Amino acid sequence: MATLLNNRIGRQEERDLPGDPAGTISHNLNGQKLGRKGRDTRDRILAATTQLLDEAGETPISLSAVARRASLGMTSLYLYFNDLTELLLAVLEPVLAQAETSYLGMLRSRWPDEELADRCLAFVSAYHEFWITNSRILHLRNAMSDAHDLRMMQHRVASAQPMIGKLILQMDGDPADSSSPDYAMANMLMSGIERAATVWTDAVLSELLAEGMFRDAGWFRQPAARMLELGISDARSAARTRRALA
Repeated sequence: MATLLNNRIGRQEERDLPGDPAGTISHNLNGQKLGRKGRDTRDRILAATTQLLDEAGETPISLSAVARRASLGMTSLYLYFNDLTELLLAVLEPVLAQAETSYLGMLRSRWPDEELADRCLAFVSAYHEFWITNSRILHLRNAMSDAHDLRMMQHRVASAQPMIGKLILQMDGDPADSSSPDYAMANMLMSGIERAATVWTDAVLSELLAEGMFRDAGWFRQPAARMLELGISDARSAARTRRALA
């Protein structure tokens, strides 16, 4: 699915691609070079958006609400962002940058077989904490992605790819081989872990489902970690078999 989605989104024009991850924005949308005042205004818009996300709960966020919070007219806001998706993608940039220190870095060294259970639980716990910290913007991104906002779909896929690739390496597989069982398994594991995190951090679901489920984060983390452990262990066993038969 990720491969097909990447191919589809890759056909978009460059202007549709999200963000400025390097922080190199130098001009507004009218082509005017940003001086200190322009950068301060853009930063004020981003800060206002973040504040509203922190405060809004389940209330939808809008460009007009952002403009009011930033004490700007809509015309001024449109000098920096074409639409709500573009603005939210800019807010998401530092969130995605946090992934390395929050959980991705834990995957960079191979987990010893004898430590696999503990490493999986630590990783799942770190991933869930990342979601708890950034739940509002991540839930909003996923909701917009589910509604087929292609730029949000692209961001969701892009943020998942590093985790999927590193999980494949933990399986002793080849991340470049998208036809391998390891690639499929890593996608399924990532989807399951993300789903557990989204359910755990969703206030509405926590009210709809049995209250006891949400009293202890271990209710989700332990099964998700066990699923991850079994997936990696099984893939490593298959890799050893392949090497023995080669």
